[in-house]
Amino acid sequence: MSRSDPDLHHAISLRPSPFHVHPERVSESHERPTPAQSSAFDHSKGPTVNDPIVRPVYTRNSSENDREDVEQQSLPAYSADNDPYFLRNGLKTVEEIDTIKANTSKKRTGCVPVSQPKDAIRAHKIKGFYEAQNERIEKLLRPVDEHVRLAKEEQGADALQFKIAVNASFAANIILAILQVYGATSSGSLSLFTTMADAIFDPCSNLTLILCNRAVRRVDPRRFPSGKARIETSGNIAFCFIMTAVSLILIVESIRTLVEGNDGAETRTFHLPSVIAVAIAFVTKLGLFIYCWALRHKYSQIHILWEDHRNDLFINGVGLLTSVLGSKLKWWIDPMGAIILSALIAFLWLRTCYSEFQLLIGVSADTSFLQHITYISMTHSPLIKSLDTVRAWHSGPRRIVEVDIVMDQNMTLKETHDVAEELQMKLESLPDVERCYVHVDYETSHAPEHFWKKEL
Repeated sequence: MSRSDPDLHHAISLRPSPFHVHPERVSESHERPTPAQSSAFDHSKGPTVNDPIVRPVYTRNSSENDREDVEQQSLPAYSADNDPYFLRNGLKTVEEIDTIKANTSKKRTGCVPVSQPKDAIRAHKIKGFYEAQNERIEKLLRPVDEHVRLAKEEQGADALQFKIAVNASFAANIILAILQVYGATSSGSLSLFTTMADAIFDPCSNLTLILCNRAVRRVDPRRFPSGKARIETSGNIAFCFIMTAVSLILIVESIRTLVEGNDGAETRTFHLPSVIAVAIAFVTKLGLFIYCWALRHKYSQIHILWEDHRNDLFINGVGLLTSVLGSKLKWWIDPMGAIILSALIAFLWLRTCYSEFQLLIGVSADTSFLQHITYISMTHSPLIKSLDTVRAWHSGPRRIVEVDIVMDQNMTLKETHDVAEELQMKLESLPDVERCYVHVDYETSHAPEHFWKKEL
């Protein structure tokens, strides 16, 4: 999932795994020249020609012999042929955005510019708006094949940095989980038991993804016509409840320890090896946090990893602190810290469980994705007169898309079928699209074909 899904941001199903890569989604039939190779069409060739339009990446300052800006330092220059709705007019250059920010964030008192806090915040929001608008426009104008290629890079097919971040995090999580188990069992600290329970999650979640991915690949189409992708989400929900139950057990154990007391002793026994083990885990997480921080804006999945490492740093830091304070100051600091951390972990897991439930029951896709589907459908072919309905909803970690297109009622069945099938293949080639249904109609004045509530 991209970062544009705020409600599903914490879903485990959408987190990166070194062994969980979506299979190739481009059908063999896409090798023939069809409009599915681009999300734009050429108005100048007439309504009967459906050849694809190749969209090279041009820049505004490039020469005739050097028409590709490898570093993407300037905005692409789209022509009327591949941008029929002139969305390129809404693109803002970096200089224009900086000028808008400068004019908004500074006021002049006499001859000295004075920056006000409110104006600076407003300028930052305006700059973020135009940057997000540029990103949306470029996403709409990007060919479908380019979206597939970028998705492969995000999955690590062509990105070494992505592979290093995901694989290093996975390997480190296994080693750190072992260290956390040693630190908790050797010291008996309830705070360290809480950090141990959280540390065990990361490799176990990857193992869950591996097993579910194998189950998804080994599917009998006669028994499961729609596949078994949702088994991944179901497994994650069960895992969330297990981790929440562990947190509740730790809370009960910590309350029992507080009630029983510490046999009159002011502090707990200080165990240096366990402190060193958790400190090593903390430093390792800090290194992964810094590495992912540098890549968090380049890959959406690395951004999720970065947030996970940030949360682990907080949990490990607080757990280590309360454990040491319980050994040096007062014994009750350790179980009290365990209660606070367990409550926090339970809250985070319940929030993740809620996101997974949203994926399972079929929550609607985000607005940005719906806009993308709408634009591709509108520019797919000049034979499409209009769109009646565009829907997209989650079916586990992926999405189901449904599009109703309107075409001339005098067209032959072969013509309407070919246009609809090409659009279906194009949309299904998009990353994270499980299946697409394209319906053909000849008018838009009819009543809704699907009812929200089914009556028996």
